Amino acid sequence: MAGLDWVIIGLYFAMLLGVAWWVAKRNRDTADDYFLAGRNLGWFLVGASIFASNIGSEHVVGLAGAGATSGVALAHYELHAWCLLVLGWLFVPFYSRALVYTMPEFLGRRFSPTARWVLSVITLVAHVFTKFAVSIFAGGVVFATLLPEVSLRLGGATFNSFWIGSVAVLLLTGLYTVLGGMRAVAYTDAVQTFVLVIGSGLLTLFGLAKLGGWHELRHVLDPDLFNLWKPLVPAGMEGTWAPVKETGRIAWYFNGNYPWLGMLFCAPIIGLWYWCTDQYIVQRALGAKDERTARRGSIFAAYLKLSPVFLFIIPGLIVLALAKTGRVPGLSVMVDAQGNVIPQAAQAAFPLRPFR
Repeated sequence: MAGLDWVIIGLYFAMLLGVAWWVAKRNRDTADDYFLAGRNLGWFLVGASIFASNIGSEHVVGLAGAGATSGVALAHYELHAWCLLVLGWLFVPFYSRALVYTMPEFLGRRFSPTARWVLSVITLVAHVFTKFAVSIFAGGVVFATLLPEVSLRLGGATFNSFWIGSVAVLLLTGLYTVLGGMRAVAYTDAVQTFVLVIGSGLLTLFGLAKLGGWHELRHVLDPDLFNLWKPLVPAGMEGTWAPVKETGRIAWYFNGNYPWLGMLFCAPIIGLWYWCTDQYIVQRALGAKDERTARRGSIFAAYLKLSPVFLFIIPGLIVLALAKTGRVPGLSVMVDAQGNVIPQAAQAAFPLRPFR
């Protein structure tokens, strides 16, 4: 990290905290202001906040790692962005007219206080273990990769850059969220969406330039890494249910790792739950000033949701290609002697500095 890098990072965090402080001073300390930004967010803020809330550090790190190990197969989940349209047209009218702040509150009004209590507990536990913990871990991975030499000694314990980064992510995010409420989250999310899209897009372009272009990427890597649909069914069994019931080489369709039956039926169920009923996402749409704005925001978020294929998955493929060709010696840790990707090292595909 050069001096200019530190200056840019410092300015970025100062801008985030400045936006959060400015928003916090505008809050009127009402429930609507704190939890739903006064129900006055525009469509751009709604869409950007939904996208940035979904694309956390775990996506930045995980999608690039998945691109290096499995190719574009994980793009199937990004293609479920249509669920956001269901949120805007089907669910938001019910939520908005009920004037609720949370999904457990809506469930309590619809059914019973017991249902509200049960969903509250499930939501809190699930978010701690499946969302917050993973996001903090991914933030630590980025810090550990970029700043491996940084450490901090407190008492008799020494904390490396992974732990420093994890705690920093937790404290900074918690600080501006507590100070400014939902309005601060929405505005800072808009800033982070801009940084994610522009920064990751430039990373993709620089990576392709370093490698020699898209044709070179296709030439170096296994063609199966670019296939969404990879049939692995033996001849004569195409029209049977055997590929669904059997195990081993004929049980998987999508790029060899994702079962077609699960992706066809189960993934949309998970997608509708996440995009249409999860408090973490729906709260952004509830902050819109009216239903039309919420729908426009959901459309904008759906378009943004299609971009991770090019912003995160393709860079993972580029890093793998650079490692296999040896054009960047520092990336050799990602592949073994045969040129196969090492799964444990793939998680650092995005934060690695391959273009210097």
